Amino acid sequence: MPPTRRRTGNPSTANQSTLSFGSNARVTKPTASTPTSQKSKTLKSAPSVVPEAHKPDKTQPSNDVAEPQQLPVTPAKPSEPHTAELVVRGQAKVETKEQPWGEEDKKALKVSEGDLVRYWKGEEEGRRAPRVHQEELGLHEKILRHFDLSSQYGPCIGIARIKRWRRANMLNLNPPLEVLAVLLKHEDDVKQRAYMDELMS
Repeated sequence: MPPTRRRTGNPSTANQSTLSFGSNARVTKPTASTPTSQKSKTLKSAPSVVPEAHKPDKTQPSNDVAEPQQLPVTPAKPSEPHTAELVVRGQAKVETKEQPWGEEDKKALKVSEGDLVRYWKGEEEGRRAPRVHQEELGLHEKILRHFDLSSQYGPCIGIARIKRWRRANMLNLNPPLEVLAVLLKHEDDVKQRAYMDELMS
C-alpha cells in the first residue's frame, strides 16, 4: 500500500485563487486604441506616385481610349524531361538492347494486333463498370496502364515497364505476354515510365 501524503498548510498556496472558466473570469489583453481621425489623416497624407511608364505623353494629343501596350512574345521552350524519366529510359535501353533475347521475347513478337484486342476484351469482361476515364486512350496505352496498376507484379514506381515485366517473369509471377509485345513492338510510341510514376512525381 502506498504511503499517504499529509496535507500541510502552505501559506503561499492557501491564498491562491482557483481558476474559473465561466464568463465572469474573462481576461482581455490591453490594447492601445488610435482615434479614427488620426487614421484618416495618415491615409490622406500619402502622396500618389504614378510610374513614368503610365504617365500620359504631353506631346501627343490626348485620346480617351488608351491603347494596350504590345509586349514581344518569346517562343515557349520545350520542357526538359524529368530526372526520373531519364533514369527509366536508361533502364529500358539496357533491358531491350543489352539483354539477350529469350523465348518470351520471340513469343511476344509473334503476338498480333488481333491477339491484343482479344486480350483486352477478356480483361474488360471481368469488370463491372466501364473505364470511362480511359475512353480517349489507345489500346496499347490501356494495356500498359492496366499492367501498371496490377500490384501482383510488384511496384511500378521508379522502374521501367519492360524491366518490371522481366522481373515479374523471373519471379514466376506470369505477367501477360501481351504487355511485353506492346513494349517490344511499339517501343518508340509508348512511354517506358509507368503512368502512376508520372502522377506521383
